[in-house]
Amino acid sequence: MSCDQPPVPIERLLSVAVDAAKAAGRVLSDYAKSGFTVERKNPINLVTDADHAAEQCIIDHIAQSFPGHGTLAEERGIDAARSSAYRWIIDPLDGTTNFAHRFPVYAVSIAVEYANELLLGVVYDPARDELFTAIAGRGAFMNGRSLAVSNTAPLDAALLVTGFAYDIRETSNNNLDHFARFSLKAQGVRRTGSAALDLCYVAAGRFDGFWEVKLSPWDMAAGVVILNEAGGRITDLCGNLHTIYQPELVASNGLIHVEMLGVIRENLRS
Repeated sequence: MSCDQPPVPIERLLSVAVDAAKAAGRVLSDYAKSGFTVERKNPINLVTDADHAAEQCIIDHIAQSFPGHGTLAEERGIDAARSSAYRWIIDPLDGTTNFAHRFPVYAVSIAVEYANELLLGVVYDPARDELFTAIAGRGAFMNGRSLAVSNTAPLDAALLVTGFAYDIRETSNNNLDHFARFSLKAQGVRRTGSAALDLCYVAAGRFDGFWEVKLSPWDMAAGVVILNEAGGRITDLCGNLHTIYQPELVASNGLIHVEMLGVIRENLRS
């Protein structure tokens, strides 16, 4: 990748990301009211025309302001034609299955990466009109209010959240073993169906910890920035440094992280 000169002011990037997320949220809300078509990538992996329309809306917003920037989006993949050091990582509808069943837990997720470093994250929940934002090194916010992770400890007092991959029926690496162990160790475990919101909810102190075993960069990128800026901790399943280009993560308020890794380690050994 060649580096853009001069770098774009980060406030400008955030402004475009917020505008794009809100515009895509309006697209999703319109489809939720007027109806949509559903296709199946496999028996339990859905895509709707709302996904495609929201993604196009985001791409158009980015292209208007930054026509040379690259993108990595869930439905269209990577834009290999761009040589920019900027990459916009996009999930236009995180929680498609929820959306398709009219269960109002879904979000638009947009992150910006520069020279392989995450700069900012934006997650917008149109059903609740909640906008989560963060710039690396400048804190995390929800509708302008500062976010901080919970102070819950130990694990048996914690409320956790997780998710399951679309190939749950075909693979033994389906998270059910971890789910069973955590259900016996934590105060409670939830499954919302939106990894982007799960990460934001840990950032907001609504959950104390989150783990999942099969995620894509667009599921995590924005939420990872937001959680890090809210004071959370994110690692791989073994406690090592995590990047959005590996599929597994453990995220927490930091206070229960070692205990969460211990539960997962029990499974990895068994």
